Amino acid sequence: MASLLVLVSTGACRRQPSSESPRWETLPQAEAGQLRPLDAFERIEDRGLRSQALFLEASRVFFHPRCANCHPDGDSPFQDSGGQPHSPPVTRGPEDRGVVGMECAGCHQDHNLELARVPGAPNWHLAPRTMAWVGKTPRQVCEQLKDPARNGGKTLAQLVEHNAHDELVGWGWNPGAGREPAPGTQAHFGRIVAAWVATGAECPGEEARP
Repeated sequence: MASLLVLVSTGACRRQPSSESPRWETLPQAEAGQLRPLDAFERIEDRGLRSQALFLEASRVFFHPRCANCHPDGDSPFQDSGGQPHSPPVTRGPEDRGVVGMECAGCHQDHNLELARVPGAPNWHLAPRTMAWVGKTPRQVCEQLKDPARNGGKTLAQLVEHNAHDELVGWGWNPGAGREPAPGTQAHFGRIVAAWVATGAECPGEEARP
């Protein structure tokens, strides 16, 4: 069967031409800074394809700078709109919390410091190298998230809980200092991740992009 392509960012699910491919139903255009409502995905009748579309919607958060900046493909985080090296220069260290004399907690507290424009949240640290997202496709990140060897030993249920309630994850919607927040809300993002799991936790094709 011809490979299928979900294009969530354009407001529609489209397919490569093939008489064998199932018909894709149109998704509503996403409002700026928002995530699509869950009932919008119900029009995708095929459960596996709906699951793929849900993951691509969640990827709009995963790949947003508020999240991706701390999931780098190297030893230093990014900042601001993404792709900009952390200033001052820092490195992850042996436990992803910086090195002696330049630890994350030396500047980042458990809350934003608005006057100093320093972001902060409980348990501030870099994601492990096994959880790097920068430079990867949604499918690659999806496969990482489902692999306990690369997701911190979490089950799918624990992934849902982490994304829906973890305070460091929640900072993405309360970044302070004029930073653009991740789209939607943490609660709605958690519901999208839960719906992805409930529909089989299917990963989109390698060519699919959020």
